[in-house]
Amino acid sequence: MKAVTDFFIHEWYFSIPLVIMSLIAGALVIWRILLNKTASTDMDDFLPLFQQTLRKGGIKAAVSLCKEEKGLIPSRVFIAGLEAADQGAAAMRRSMANENELEIVPRLHFLLAPILAIAKIATMVGLFFTVISMINTFNAIGEGASSGKAKEIGGHASKIGLALFATAMGLFTAIPLVFSHVLFKEWIAKFEIRVKASSQKLITLVTNYKKDPKLLDEKKQDEDDDDYEDDRKSRSKKRARGD
Repeated sequence: MKAVTDFFIHEWYFSIPLVIMSLIAGALVIWRILLNKTASTDMDDFLPLFQQTLRKGGIKAAVSLCKEEKGLIPSRVFIAGLEAADQGAAAMRRSMANENELEIVPRLHFLLAPILAIAKIATMVGLFFTVISMINTFNAIGEGASSGKAKEIGGHASKIGLALFATAMGLFTAIPLVFSHVLFKEWIAKFEIRVKASSQKLITLVTNYKKDPKLLDEKKQDEDDDDYEDDRKSRSKKRARGD
């Protein structure tokens, strides 16, 4: 414990940069975890509600429901697909694929590059500080040996162990960051699979909605009502002209 205290006190110009990097790295990891939580949606709970809304209110009601969600799949992917629903399943698939590639994937990889960069830099910085400290220590030992001060040589030799704390602290920062980076990459891979599965599910729901006999009957009834109204107006105009 005394050696650690001596490192932070006597080698403060080495320890402070490493501590700052550790704090920044911890903040980035926590930030990324919070972003992951806000990006996720429990699709098992959302899809039944979405399907019910789609059947009762149609495409517009489904879009409004998706806009109320914070998760990336409903608020970005589903809306992109629903906005292209009138153009068919192929257009929906293209729209959702573009949204995933241009918007979702960059958001999922946000902060991963800085996290990995700090992990690599912290290791190299710790090793660099250790090398500098050991060079100074060995120079001091050489000067003590040439002047015949054997007691001072022993004191300088003990600083070699102290110099290794810089490397240890660099590894202390880098190891959790590399581990976090691997977990984030795995989470992203699983999320992309959920995006593809949810996109296909949306296409199926919208296709079934369009093929619903009740919906078709309602549309046919609306068209008949429109035709009847047009005919009624046309006959009224002819009577007004005396035809």
